[in-house]
Amino acid sequence: MDLTVKDMGSQCRYTDVFDLQLRLHADRVAGAIGDTLLLLEHAPVYTFGTSASSDHLLYNEQQLAEHSIELVKTSRGGDITYHGPGQLVGYPIVHLGMLGLKVLDYLTALEECIIRCVAKYGVTAVRDRRNRGVWVGDSKLAAIGIRVSRQVTMHGFALNVNPCMADYSGIIACGLPGVGVTSLDQLVHPRCPALSRVKTDFVSHFKEVFGYGCC
Repeated sequence: MDLTVKDMGSQCRYTDVFDLQLRLHADRVAGAIGDTLLLLEHAPVYTFGTSASSDHLLYNEQQLAEHSIELVKTSRGGDITYHGPGQLVGYPIVHLGMLGLKVLDYLTALEECIIRCVAKYGVTAVRDRRNRGVWVGDSKLAAIGIRVSRQVTMHGFALNVNPCMADYSGIIACGLPGVGVTSLDQLVHPRCPALSRVKTDFVSHFKEVFGYGCC
């Protein structure tokens, strides 16, 4: 199987990339394209998943404007989360049937890609089946929220490399009060790996875990 990787760059508006995901999803369902992985950094945005509560947004309109953070409702599962520069976001548009995966298998495999990637930098991360994502201790390092329609995935993961952690002050991240959020910048010493390196390493593990290029 082959995988197309599209590097979208940085400061990508959430709504623009969401529209692109919709087009790619339709093309993948129709068989017009193969599996595709979008990689990017978003401009600052809080996104509300399908189970998000408005009580988990702590900033008012003035504070959102002061911090230049957009607010967007989206179709992924989960609660509210933050995207911004310094965070590696990945949106796999892949056909689960052709990969031979159920939804929970896919989620676990996506977590595994991130766990293997950060292990290269000396970070021991784990999964929590009650709260999907990738964790270091009691702090979330990577958030995961997906949508699957007609066996094709949308949305994906957000791995904190070196984002502005202060921007998490405006939300109860993932709707989990009292739970911390961390980043590779806080965990890797003496120097955090460049986001470009993390991106390359993640693609390698994604292909390895999902079996692209092996058959």
